[in-house]
Amino acid sequence: MHLADSALPIGSAAHSFGLESLVAEELLTVDALGGFLHDCLEESGMLEGAFCRAAHNTGAARWTELNELLSARKPARESRLAGLALGRRFMQLFLAMEGGYDPGGEPHYCTAFGYAGRALGIEEAVTVSAYLHQSMSALISACQRLLPLGQQRAARLLWDLKPAIVEAARANHVELHAAGSFTPLVEMASMRHVALATRLFIS
Repeated sequence: MHLADSALPIGSAAHSFGLESLVAEELLTVDALGGFLHDCLEESGMLEGAFCRAAHNTGAARWTELNELLSARKPARESRLAGLALGRRFMQLFLAMEGGYDPGGEPHYCTAFGYAGRALGIEEAVTVSAYLHQSMSALISACQRLLPLGQQRAARLLWDLKPAIVEAARANHVELHAAGSFTPLVEMASMRHVALATRLFIS
């Protein structure tokens, strides 16, 4: 729970993963947010959940291949680099607190989280659930700064996503090489983020 806390100092509050562009272009509203986040969970959540699970299962084995495989599935440069930056900072913080073997390379956030769960002996499904929960929490937090979204409604949005988070975490039938995500609107919004006149977020 400590590692899944949104207050963990790895810089996650600086990233919107394309949401800022969608809000600026009036393609995302508060009323549509619940369905949007649910769809994100079913697509990018399933993808990152599969890689979090793979990292939990393999540890340092195939570490470079695992992260390169996920990078290849993230076409938007800003979101890809954001995931790598968070993964690098998370891994540095985790190793500083817990110690242990540093697999090196450029980890994504989800693979670094899976690696940490394995190192701590936390059950695979719990690790993946915690990762997906904090991912959704971070997106909702970004939306609170971009949209007229109050604290109670934000809390309800996250609460309503719980069944989908659990389902995604239990989807251990997803083969890694077959895992993918179809979110063209979000990917293109992330690519357009650099062109915004004013920006609150890095991505």
